[in-house]
Amino acid sequence: MTVATILKTKGNNIVTANVGESVADTAVLLAKYKIGAVLVLDKTGKVTGVLSERDIVRALATSGSGCLNQNVEDLMTKDVICCAPSDTIDEVMALMTDRRIRHLPVMDGSELKGFISIGDVVKRRISDVEQEAAAMRDYIATG
Repeated sequence: MTVATILKTKGNNIVTANVGESVADTAVLLAKYKIGAVLVLDKTGKVTGVLSERDIVRALATSGSGCLNQNVEDLMTKDVICCAPSDTIDEVMALMTDRRIRHLPVMDGSELKGFISIGDVVKRRISDVEQEAAAMRDYIATG
C-alpha cells in the first residue's frame, strides 16, 4: 500500500496558514478542524513550514502567551520533510519514526497533493493487517 491509498480514503483537503498570519489565528484553525498541524504557505503557495500544536505549546512554555501574537513563521518547523504518493506505508512509518515527526506533506514533484499524519498511516496499516488476517482465516477455513 502507498500514500496515494491513504489520500484516496482521506481526501486531499489541506488546512493551511499563510506566512504573516498570527499563531493565535492558526491555533483557532487547529481547534476548528480538530487537527494537530497546518502547512504554512508563502505568497506563491509554496510550502515553507509546518506549525503544530507542539510548536505552540513549546513556545507558550518558554515565552508565555505573548507567542500567540507572533507570526507563524516564527514558530514553524522550516526544514519540511515530505513524502510522495508512491511511497509505501512502511517507508513513511519508518521516516516518521526515525525523524520523530507526526505530519508529512505529500508532494508529487513540486505539486502539493495532501498532508498526512501518523494517525492516518497507522489507521491504514491496521486496516491492511486486518485484511491480511481475514484472508488467511478464509484460506485456512476453505483449505
